[in-house]
Amino acid sequence: MDTDYIKNWLKENLTPERYVHSIGTAGCAVELARMYSLDEEKAYVAGLLHDCAKCKTKEELQDIVRHKLNDMDPQELKTSKILHAPIGAFVARDSFGIKDAEILSSIRWHTIGKPDMSTFESIIFLADKIEPSRGNAEFREKILKILEENRGRKGLKKALFLCFQATVKSLAERKLPIFPITIETYNELLESQNE
Repeated sequence: MDTDYIKNWLKENLTPERYVHSIGTAGCAVELARMYSLDEEKAYVAGLLHDCAKCKTKEELQDIVRHKLNDMDPQELKTSKILHAPIGAFVARDSFGIKDAEILSSIRWHTIGKPDMSTFESIIFLADKIEPSRGNAEFREKILKILEENRGRKGLKKALFLCFQATVKSLAERKLPIFPITIETYNELLESQNE
């Protein structure tokens, strides 16, 4: 996995802000991978590539869905804002030759989540939400504190719950659709808070 090539491609194809976010997510993913004894190189690559399809136009995204992807949930097709995640997994595989199932799955689910995310999927989801360029240092510190004080799956579930809670609230306040799988994931995480 040639990370220099990936970074150069991202720099040429993403907006400067999205590029900074991708580099930040990669760094944060490494930080979280180290915390959970996961493969740091894989986490770095997943963090770099998680938004690789953000450079595509709405028409390009829809064209890829129509001609290349046939496993999309019909609910996901209703808004182009989240198509970059499943298409990002496709681009990572098709354009960058990524074959690692954990990397591809973490890219696929980094936006709307899914129930029972693996530890690797969870850290990429969290890295996307708390990387420093997001500008919410207080939220980032809160998540990192939860992870440090509650090692293992329990800490991950607590941190994920806070992220999903904030996401659901934000979507509702902006009158945007909340996908059934996101609600299902939120409910699963809510139930786990009482364990």
